[in-house]
Amino acid sequence: MNSCGDLTGGFPYAAIDDVIDRALREDLGLGDATTDALIPSELLGAANLVARSPGVLAGVQVACEVFRRVATSIEAEPLVEDGSRLERGQVIARISGSMAGILKAERTALNLLQRMSGIATMTAELVDAVKGTNTRIIDTRKTAPGLRALDKYSVTAGGGTNHRFNLGDLVLIKDNHLETLAAEGLGIADVVRLARQNARHNLRIEVEVETVDQAGEALAGGADIILLDNMSPDEMSRAVTLVAGRALTEASGDISMATVRAAAESGVDLISVGALTHSVKALNIALDYQT
Repeated sequence: MNSCGDLTGGFPYAAIDDVIDRALREDLGLGDATTDALIPSELLGAANLVARSPGVLAGVQVACEVFRRVATSIEAEPLVEDGSRLERGQVIARISGSMAGILKAERTALNLLQRMSGIATMTAELVDAVKGTNTRIIDTRKTAPGLRALDKYSVTAGGGTNHRFNLGDLVLIKDNHLETLAAEGLGIADVVRLARQNARHNLRIEVEVETVDQAGEALAGGADIILLDNMSPDEMSRAVTLVAGRALTEASGDISMATVRAAAESGVDLISVGALTHSVKALNIALDYQT
C-alpha cells in the first residue's frame, strides 16, 4: 500500500476473517454461560441494528458477518451502505435466525460497528469543516492494535484519506531521526538526501519540521512532503508560501474541530488527525429485538 491518497479505501476483505475470529474467541472462548443455560438452540428470532444517534455508517458488512459466523443459519441483511449519513432511529440491518446465535454475536458485532461508525462520523465532521478548501483530512498509524485495516477503512467511509498503512509505506523522517543524525553532523537537507540515496526508489520522503526555516531546509533536500508540526496558522501559511507547490504540505499536532478550519485556510494540502482513530467516540447503535 502507498501513502497520502494512494489507498483506494476499499473494503478490507483480507483482514475481516482474522479480526472476527479473534474477537469471537475473546468473547466466546468458554461459550455463553447465560444463553446456553436459558435459550433453546432451536428457538428462532429477529432483530434490527438501529442507529440511536445521527452519524456516518461504517462496518455494516463486518457486523453482519459476525452474526453469520456465530450461526450459519442466521440471515443478516444490510439496509444501508457504508458512508451513508444516518438519522436517529434508522434501521441499518435486519438479523434473523437462531436466537441463541444472535444473542452470542450481539456484543462483538456492535463493538466493531460502533467503533467503525464513530471513526467515520468524526472524519466526516472534519471533512465538512474544511469544505471549500483544497485540504484533505488524513489519518495516522495511531490505530487500535490489530484493527488498523478496519480503522483506516472507516476513515475513508467518512470521506477522509489514508496516510501510510505501515512503516514500510513511506520514509517519514521525524524529530527523533533528525536529532539522532544531527549528533553525527547531518542537517535536515543532508538527512533527506541520505534517505533518498538509501530507500527504495519508489518511496516518497516526508520530513517533520517545527519552523518555517526548517521547512526550507527540507525542501532544499528534495522532500516530497513536509510535515508542519504544531505550527500556528500564520506559520503554516508562511511555510506554504515558501514551498510554493514544490512539495506537499501537511499540518499536524493537536488538530481539532476548533482549529481545523484555520489550518486548512493556511493552504496546506493535508491535515493529519490522530484522534480519528486513537480517541474514538463510538456511535450509539443498538440491536433491537423484534417480537
